[in-house]
Amino acid sequence: MTMLENRENTALLVVDVQVDVMGEAYEREATVGRIATLVDSARAAGTPVVWVQHSDQELKRGTPGWEIVPELKPQESEAVVHKSYGDSFEATDLETVLAATGVGHLVVAGAESDACIRSTIHGAFTRGYDVTLVGDAHTSGDRSAWGAPPPEAVIAHMNLYWQYQRAPERTAAVVKTGDFVFGR
Repeated sequence: MTMLENRENTALLVVDVQVDVMGEAYEREATVGRIATLVDSARAAGTPVVWVQHSDQELKRGTPGWEIVPELKPQESEAVVHKSYGDSFEATDLETVLAATGVGHLVVAGAESDACIRSTIHGAFTRGYDVTLVGDAHTSGDRSAWGAPPPEAVIAHMNLYWQYQRAPERTAAVVKTGDFVFGR
């Protein structure tokens, strides 16, 4: 139902699943495992997988901590988008990558739930994309020392409010890894 013309395809968007980002992430292994399941499922269905890698002053491009976690490996044919802002669309070629393959629906997984995931799903939605958040395949580090809720509450809140997100001619949804089927 996307607002974008001639954009009927779906892509899996894997955001910031990098060594340092995931280093102390809540339920890291389980989350990476679910993302791997999504990647395998998307590839098997011929659905594009688009990877996003963040860099900034703390997360320097090209360093070992900047690399995508070793359990996940982008294929040569898969786009890798480099960003410096929370929203994966901001000052990147993500829109160009998605337009080239007719993508109007994004299935989103990765990190950090309360930063780059939130910015990216809102950025996609306001740009006219249908957005499905995979509720058990995004995570966050513990920022409770700075006044944030614990990670499990951050994740639950993201899932709760995104399932009720509404706008004309767009859909927002939250699904679990095992409930989403690519290619339908």
